Amino acid sequence: MTPTLPRTVRAVDTAHLLDLAQEAAIHGFSQRLPVDWLREHLDAEATHYLFPTIVQRLTHRPEMPLQWRCQQLLTVNTGEQILGLLDVLPGTFEKIPETLDTASKKDIVGRIERAVSVREWVERMGVEAGS
Repeated sequence: MTPTLPRTVRAVDTAHLLDLAQEAAIHGFSQRLPVDWLREHLDAEATHYLFPTIVQRLTHRPEMPLQWRCQQLLTVNTGEQILGLLDVLPGTFEKIPETLDTASKKDIVGRIERAVSVREWVERMGVEAGS
C-alpha cells in the first residue's frame, strides 16, 4: 500500500537536514543537493523546513524505493531563505517530529511560494552550484 502524502510541514535543524541529504545520496535520489554543498552554504544554526508535494515512484527503475518529493525552505549563510527540492523516504519523513502549529505551517508554505530557487540564488551570488 502506498503511504498517503501528508499535507504538513516539518522543521529540521542543519545537522538533521544533512543526514536527510546523505540518505538521499545513498539511495541515488534525483532531487537532492550534495551534502558538501549544503554544509558549505547553509546557516549551521538555522531551522529548515520540508513540505511534501509529490509521491515519486520510478516505474522505469523498480529497484528504487517510493519517495516523497519535498520542497525545502533552506536558510543559507547569508541569512536568506531559498527553495530547494529533496526526495525523502516516507518512513524517514514520518519520523521527523511534528513541532509546528497550523499558523506557522501556513506562513512557511507562503515563504516557500515566494522564495528564490537554489539556482537563482547561486546565479545571483556567483557561487558554484551543487550537482
